[in-house]
Amino acid sequence: MALVIAGERSGVGKTTVTLTLLASLCQRSKQVQSFKVGPDYIDPMFHQHVTGRACRNLDPVLTSENYVNKCFYHHLKVCEYAVVEGVMGLFDGVTSPQPLFLERRGANDFASTAHIARLLNLPVVLVIDCSRLSGSVAAIAHGYCSFDQKVKIAGLVLNRVGSDRHLSLLKDALEPLQLPILGVLRREENITIPDRHLGLVPTAELPQLQALIDRLAHLGNTCFDWERLLPLLRSEGTREGNTERGREVIPSLPHWATPSLPHSFTPSLLHSLTPSLPHSPLSVRIAVARDRAFNFYYQDNLDLLRHLGAELVFWSPLEDAGLPKDVQGMYFGGGFPEVFAQQLAQNNSVRDAVKTAILSGMPTIAECGGLMYLCEQIVDFEEKSWSMVGVLPTTAVMGGRLTLGYRRAVALQDSLLVGAGTTVYGHEFHRSRLISTPNSPLFKTYRYDSEESTGDEGWNLLPSLHASYIHQHWGDSLDIPKRFLEECCVFKLTKISCTS
Repeated sequence: MALVIAGERSGVGKTTVTLTLLASLCQRSKQVQSFKVGPDYIDPMFHQHVTGRACRNLDPVLTSENYVNKCFYHHLKVCEYAVVEGVMGLFDGVTSPQPLFLERRGANDFASTAHIARLLNLPVVLVIDCSRLSGSVAAIAHGYCSFDQKVKIAGLVLNRVGSDRHLSLLKDALEPLQLPILGVLRREENITIPDRHLGLVPTAELPQLQALIDRLAHLGNTCFDWERLLPLLRSEGTREGNTERGREVIPSLPHWATPSLPHSFTPSLLHSLTPSLPHSPLSVRIAVARDRAFNFYYQDNLDLLRHLGAELVFWSPLEDAGLPKDVQGMYFGGGFPEVFAQQLAQNNSVRDAVKTAILSGMPTIAECGGLMYLCEQIVDFEEKSWSMVGVLPTTAVMGGRLTLGYRRAVALQDSLLVGAGTTVYGHEFHRSRLISTPNSPLFKTYRYDSEESTGDEGWNLLPSLHASYIHQHWGDSLDIPKRFLEECCVFKLTKISCTS
């Protein structure tokens, strides 16, 4: 019932192959649940556009192996098929924090596509970029198949094949391996997803996206060997060991129907993943900024807030005239505020409303792009300066240097989301820097897989404000959303008492 789409390295076309597969399955009226290995936000947006169902991130660094297992096996129960898009090259990961992994070859593939494939016992389809290959394709395929016998390569997708002659050479080279070729994608000039400094351009900025998806669906009907692919996709429930393994990991997960909002957890899933959640919800309204400038959110985080009792009110700092009415908290995710800095700067009424709300004590989470929005200014790639909310006494300056990687962050003080001394795990991915740092930072941060410090980070100017470059997934850190909503409740009660 599931396949992992992996690449022999980054840039081989995993996302194109995945979207082609998803689009073709959905065109056949199949219910498909997609997953993405790693912390990525943008690829899941494309998955969701195709399937109409929120993509789920599978990341044991940001959550845990147990959470990944439970989340995966539950979400695939409502669908006919599941497709997992990998990250980077098949074995590219980080050094495991667990000594067990250090005892075998591949000790640095924790959180890799291979790790997830082993963890979930799923077959892998390996995508190979053939644009500069002929006979050497066999050596690549053989190496990947033999490197780790616990990773089962079900077949290959040959991408960027130039001609019939080129394909013939590739097939001749691969024939001795007796490895199924499950798909062949030719070089396509008219199938291109534009990108920029943090990866693909998000779906909301691509008005012609549906036409592209339609072309991919048509391509998928002819480029894949469906007679071989469909049995692999269908076989998860009966493949030896998988069903029993799933039951062993999640013994009491009931079957659930697709809810009216298909991108949400159901209560049964929430309680199975998070049995310690309180049964009495916290009734507050949270303004979640979601538009072209702010759209980096893990769906699981939004679902957790909902099922803890929050009503999420989505709004646009770009387009709206003010904050939504009667809200007790704000959540600004990451995104591309630098791309829309002029429009954000020109919306004076919203900037003033956000600043007033924060200074009044409204609990506010601002991650990465959200942090940049709360600064005094953003200086874009053209060195133009744009006024922002002005709560944080610093400026975000865009540059060429990419800050990227998992982080282990230790809280240096009590804050809106964590208590002093708490360790959280997150991910940084940005090309901006702040011209000044806080006197009393939120975190001391380290590389995830070493004791190497990456410096102090995060702003805690007000007890009700959490502003940080670090993206967090709360699936295994439930105290964070609970703590946030509790503070929102306090703010709500304070406002009620002040007006009564």
